[in-house]
Amino acid sequence: MSTPAGFTLGELAATLGATLEGDPGRRVTGVASLDAAGPEQISFLIDTRYRPAAETSRAGALLVAESVSGLPGPLLRSRAPQQALIALLTLFHPAAAPPPGIDASAIVARDARVDPSASVGALAVLGAGAVIGPRVRIHPLVYVGAGVEVGEGSVLHPRVVLCEGVRLGCRVVVQPGAVIGGDGFGYVSDGGGHRKIPQVGLVVIEDDVDIGANTTIDRAMLGRTIIRRGTKIDNLVQVGHNVEIGEHSIIVAQVGISGSCRLGRGVVAAGQVGFADHLTIGDGAVLGAQAGVAEDVPAGERRLGSPAVPMLQAKRLFASQKHLPDMSRRLRAAERRLEQLETRLGIAPSQSSASGTADDRA
Repeated sequence: MSTPAGFTLGELAATLGATLEGDPGRRVTGVASLDAAGPEQISFLIDTRYRPAAETSRAGALLVAESVSGLPGPLLRSRAPQQALIALLTLFHPAAAPPPGIDASAIVARDARVDPSASVGALAVLGAGAVIGPRVRIHPLVYVGAGVEVGEGSVLHPRVVLCEGVRLGCRVVVQPGAVIGGDGFGYVSDGGGHRKIPQVGLVVIEDDVDIGANTTIDRAMLGRTIIRRGTKIDNLVQVGHNVEIGEHSIIVAQVGISGSCRLGRGVVAAGQVGFADHLTIGDGAVLGAQAGVAEDVPAGERRLGSPAVPMLQAKRLFASQKHLPDMSRRLRAAERRLEQLETRLGIAPSQSSASGTADDRA
């Protein structure tokens, strides 16, 4: 994508706080990847693994780190190229801001309060007592339940559901299809079936949280399920009732967090990590992809595997697994030689050789 007029490299350098090597009057009209960019577009080299692509790119200019050398110009050199890239993309692709107001097809309860600067899209539903703050954007087909509060500058994308008892802070972004505040999974077996435990608590989402598409965050049984300030949650994540996730944590796709877990500040849970219930995960802990976490994890520890163990130990276990078939063959051969030796010496077969290996018995 591009803008019709674009920006000169001099304007971009000033806006991004970058140092320009090249013609400040040269104009670019969009941002593109290294292999797709043409002479009227700017591209970027953030990861040095893509340097060969940068060397052959047709881009009209490149955004690079200050330390990069040997590339043909024009170059915009930045001390913080990732931050500069965010600013660059925002500059060329500003978020569309719908006009304030309530679409005629939206259903709004009489006692709901909607700030005049907010926008409410077609077929959205706002329940009794809902409070919608300044500059909130509610896209079409969103459901906001009774008593829900949505803080200033938050964005609810299409088909988001906020059930009763949800509190969203400021600048929260919820992607399509997410459901926040549905009942937690709590039952008691009575011998003849399973009786549901009423879920009557709240969900509190603090400021600057991002929530991915089709993610579900359950309301507490009592008290609150809490997502702390600045946390980023990917698509298809399940957060159980009474969970607390600390500030600035990263929760990647398909993670499942069972009820009453406490994740500290800055925790990273990679894709498909599973947490058993009632765990405490310390500040800054890192859980590798598909880790099965069944016990508390101390602050700063890195774990991997299922069950999850310290990462170095897990890597050693993974490295040894590829040798297991050869080790099994060698063990069977050693057992046969032992059995032959025992026969020659007239010794009764040992328990191990008499029983054989699992492979031999099969």
